[in-house]
Amino acid sequence: MNKKSKFIASLIAIMGILLSVSCNSCQSAKTANSSTYSNEYKMVSPMFNADSAYSYIEKQLSFGPRVPGTQKHVECGNWLASKLKAFGTEVIEQKANVIHIEGQEIEIRNIIASHQPQKEKRVMLFAHWDSRPYADEESDREQQNKPIISADDGASGVGVLLEIARQLQNNNTEIGIDIMLFDLEDWGQPNFETNYIPGDWWCVGSRYWSEQQHIENYKAEYGILLDMVGAANATFMHEGYSMQYASQLVSKIWSTAANLGYSQYFVQKNGGYITDDHVPIIENMNIPCVDIINLKNSSTGFASHWHTHNDDIRNISKETLRAAGQTVMEVIYKEK
Repeated sequence: MNKKSKFIASLIAIMGILLSVSCNSCQSAKTANSSTYSNEYKMVSPMFNADSAYSYIEKQLSFGPRVPGTQKHVECGNWLASKLKAFGTEVIEQKANVIHIEGQEIEIRNIIASHQPQKEKRVMLFAHWDSRPYADEESDREQQNKPIISADDGASGVGVLLEIARQLQNNNTEIGIDIMLFDLEDWGQPNFETNYIPGDWWCVGSRYWSEQQHIENYKAEYGILLDMVGAANATFMHEGYSMQYASQLVSKIWSTAANLGYSQYFVQKNGGYITDDHVPIIENMNIPCVDIINLKNSSTGFASHWHTHNDDIRNISKETLRAAGQTVMEVIYKEK
């Protein structure tokens, strides 16, 4: 996840009703107030496998930091593309050389996997797969210039999307789904650099794709971005740009999460405006997009492991992965 513009303090607090859930083998969810079950909700999506998503995160981390321009980045990209192909999707790799913040030339690699590419109605699901070359939120100056493993900030969203792709292989949706893994999202100017360098250094891969799509005249009904969706006790507040440009989609996703019993994760509170991969897609393509992202009332606006070397597998919770993954799957499987 990029050095998102400073988190704007929550504006309007909307208290949500906590729901408890019991899922049975018939894929139904029962919501409850206190101990009385009522308003049975029947899932239409397959059961999201959090163990599988977790294993995909572990695999990404096994390559090391996925910093663009490194061999570890190449190797992980090769694995991601091959995995998506194995799931039966049509994979297109969009590669381009860009001049980045220090004048260096870097090859970006957007990996795009299409399920049922013949379908006209489409939804895009996306995350970034690169990791940050700086740990600029570390207090130890010597540790700040070292790349981070980025388990939550990058790998968690990718892990959830890989599991969704695996499920799509055997359980078709009624619409087409495009899973997009964007590159070079998280290499913005570090906050320890005092000389500001003007330019769009964040969200480079998604910005490039929004200006030069992988196929001509690409259209999608909407997009869902998954960023930092793996940490225990995550709180997915309503992100500002999502509310401004896709408020109905926010309502759909959060109400779906409530029906599934995940209100403790998808909280009914407004968060800040976050510069993330959905922004260039909204700006350049006019596709309504929602950012599902873990926001906190902290000095940075994010969890304490953000942009530090503590962003490792220890922070990843299968319960959070399940909440994010099952909610997104339910939304897309209900589309007609």
